[in-house]
Amino acid sequence: MTPAARIQAAIEVLDLVIEAARSNGAPADRLISEWFRARRWAGSGDRRAVRELAYRAIRACGEIPATGRTAMLRVADIDPQIAALFDGSRHAPAPIDAAEPKAEAGVAPAWLMQRLADSGVEHPEALLDRAPLDIRVNTLKSGSLDLPEGGEKTVAAHGWRYPPETKIEQSPAYLEGTIEVQDAGSQLTCEVVAARPGETVIDLCAGAGGKTLALAAAMENAGRLIACDADRARLQRLPPRAERAGATGIETLLLDANREMQALEPFVGAADAVLVDAPCSGAGTWRRNPEARWRLTDKQLERYVAIQSRLLDIAATLVKPGGRLVFVTCSLLDAEGADQAEGFLTRHPDWRAELPVLPAGTPRGAGLRLSPSRDGTDGFFVARFVRL
Repeated sequence: MTPAARIQAAIEVLDLVIEAARSNGAPADRLISEWFRARRWAGSGDRRAVRELAYRAIRACGEIPATGRTAMLRVADIDPQIAALFDGSRHAPAPIDAAEPKAEAGVAPAWLMQRLADSGVEHPEALLDRAPLDIRVNTLKSGSLDLPEGGEKTVAAHGWRYPPETKIEQSPAYLEGTIEVQDAGSQLTCEVVAARPGETVIDLCAGAGGKTLALAAAMENAGRLIACDADRARLQRLPPRAERAGATGIETLLLDANREMQALEPFVGAADAVLVDAPCSGAGTWRRNPEARWRLTDKQLERYVAIQSRLLDIAATLVKPGGRLVFVTCSLLDAEGADQAEGFLTRHPDWRAELPVLPAGTPRGAGLRLSPSRDGTDGFFVARFVRL
């Protein structure tokens, strides 16, 4: 593909991404992969270049663009080299008309920018930086650890950081299960759980089990670790991951959404610790999923907040006296963080908050906030509650 043809290809990909954002369709990564799967003649350099152009345009536009062309015109407006490729040649985009509209620049849609401001978020533009690649050393298998070159230690106890383009999943350490890909902020939130060998620990929203595996390592495969989720497909990805990591004894428990207590009844008052990594807006993960800010609506945010409150109330029933409940969201919005923690304490006077002690983060209400601008991690809120 010529450089100009790559611009046109990125415009076509952006049209798909924009339509999916409006209709809550497939994520950008999947759409881009599918677009190239139908165009196998495109080389690896073409695929890499088009992907980078598409994501550059996504990051450049605050409001959702009208079309892929208006999104790429936003990039062309600040990059003369890109603008010059709108030359109308074969497979290239049509020349730029000075009067045609461009997508709006910005960090996020206006309503969301106001929410971030109200939540005291500084330097929100850092949410759109390209994220590094963080890994966690798996202490269950790290006896013969041979880390890939080019990494540097993070503030997480077992974390290392690599450039984003690092092919970590092709390294022997990854293939052997001695390392796991996990953001440093996510690792730190697991440390707040302080899971110990011999305890009963419940990961209430385990998903594919990234945090579950970190908890298993902290517990040294001794104790009872239950990974729960209402998404069967995601939960089924955990057992093979656990086998590769040498994490034995993890129990998986499929929940029925809105009827979770039917499956959780045997664990009422039995857990030493419960982790609630709750469904949320993902407003702390835009570095990895920048188009997610176009998908979120105020009503969707309200639904997430309601789900989080309900899950916290369920989790509270599972913890034994003196036990711990850790609440995590990958969001910088107070509605999903400090406000949610305050609401829990109001509803449950028999609990108290313990401010987590971490080598990163800033106090926010009853918990800590981790942010890309200050801590170099994805955006997280984490709070730790103790049952009296």
